Amino acid sequence: MLRSQLTDALKEAMRAKDQTTLSTVRLILAALKDRDICARGNGNPDGIGDEEILGMLQSMVKQRRESIGMYEQGGRLELAEQEANEITVIERFLPAQMAEADLAAAVDATIADLGAEGLKDMGRVMAALKERYAGQMDFGKAGSLAKAKLNA
Repeated sequence: MLRSQLTDALKEAMRAKDQTTLSTVRLILAALKDRDICARGNGNPDGIGDEEILGMLQSMVKQRRESIGMYEQGGRLELAEQEANEITVIERFLPAQMAEADLAAAVDATIADLGAEGLKDMGRVMAALKERYAGQMDFGKAGSLAKAKLNA
């Protein structure tokens, strides 16, 4: 489903001569192709699934947010703006992000489901969250919430 959305977006950007969207979607498709090649090498002939694509998109957004901070520190505001525009394009393909209250409820529910009791269970909790809520939550925030709850 995401693959067809990406190719449709590429075609639409070409028709509209929208260079920002076009270059960003091309970057996404190149990264997707790279991951598909790795997946085929690991015995998955169909490439990666939608959940992995969502994870890839989230990591692309995270990378761009980090770049924005670096560019702003370096006084390169035009490059920071370009990265922000790319984030806007990438986020079109991600589901709506969870609100803070929903994120906290999801972390609580996952901890309860797994019977996690301490920081030693942090890896299991985060793996379960990534499996259940791929593309729907900021795992940086979820990780700090889970750590605080498991530490208590």
